[in-house]
Amino acid sequence: MTMFENRILPQIDALTPYQPGKPVEELQREMGLTHVIKLASNENPLGCSPKVKEVLTEALDGLARYPDGNAFYLKQALAAFHGVEPEQILPGNGSNEVLELVVRTFAGPGDEVIYDQHAFAVYPLSTQAAGATGVAVPSRDFAHDLDAMAAAITPRTKLIFLANPNNPTGTLFDDEAFERFMEKVPGHVLVVLDEAYYEYASAHEGYPDGLDYLGRYSNLLISRTFSKAYGLAGLRLGYLIADAEIISYINRVREPFNVNVLAQAAGIAALEDQDFVAEGVALNQRNLNHFERFLAEEGLAFLPSHGNFVSVRFDDAAAVNDFLLRHGVIVRPLNGYGMADWLRISIGTDEEMNLCMARLKEALHV
Repeated sequence: MTMFENRILPQIDALTPYQPGKPVEELQREMGLTHVIKLASNENPLGCSPKVKEVLTEALDGLARYPDGNAFYLKQALAAFHGVEPEQILPGNGSNEVLELVVRTFAGPGDEVIYDQHAFAVYPLSTQAAGATGVAVPSRDFAHDLDAMAAAITPRTKLIFLANPNNPTGTLFDDEAFERFMEKVPGHVLVVLDEAYYEYASAHEGYPDGLDYLGRYSNLLISRTFSKAYGLAGLRLGYLIADAEIISYINRVREPFNVNVLAQAAGIAALEDQDFVAEGVALNQRNLNHFERFLAEEGLAFLPSHGNFVSVRFDDAAAVNDFLLRHGVIVRPLNGYGMADWLRISIGTDEEMNLCMARLKEALHV
């Protein structure tokens, strides 16, 4: 036993840290490669809006000053964009932070948090770190089983996480299923609707836009992010939209200055360039369709996706992943999601997808 082993909280001692996608630079060092493409973290292959780059140059002069701890102008912009009040918005260091803040605020030892079996890893990690009990409800065909999740509610349930579309499976539920579910949830149980991939899925017929339900369900919280369709993953900017009272409680545990100067400026500029967002969504849909046709032609099992990624099943996913890495293609193994036979592959540019498909063909026919 080390000198600190008996001092760490039991729930922290049992945690396995979140494993992010392998950086391009790391693979280049390991393999001695000069050309590497990363299709592991569901990032926007187009980068960010030119308007964002212009604003960031101007914002550099403010780096010596602390950011606005209340993110006043960012919240004003988000409120106007979504048709809500600024008091209903809580910006964060990526949506990851706001999800963790929800758990820290409302759940602790003796409480239960419900989420899908194959849901985003941050849900169980945050739950365990808070000392609460995670309840992983088995998926139905790799999708949320909303009936089973509603049936899992007990007097100890404090929070329910729903991801629509879900990461890493890309599956979604429609408005009718969502409404049936919400009618079964007691008003004191908070439901967090994670819409990180909203921009890619919102055109799907029957997709439930969480904002349409805020006035109807006061226990509903919506999380969104600038990391995906807006191309700001490197600046870490996400936000929560909920009842003003709920936001006020979460603000009590939020770190001061949690959204930096550059992220605040970039978020405002990104909102103003919806043409850039539409361009990225169109590229994604075109290449997603092309890639799924390729997978079908190759006889590979995959989960039809409503995000900017596809999860693909292989007889030996580890061997395929190793082959791709050695040939300069980074994808995401899904062992941590209970899907050891699967790899998640983000949708990239035409050039990136063509290279990925060529390398996959080689891997399958070695």
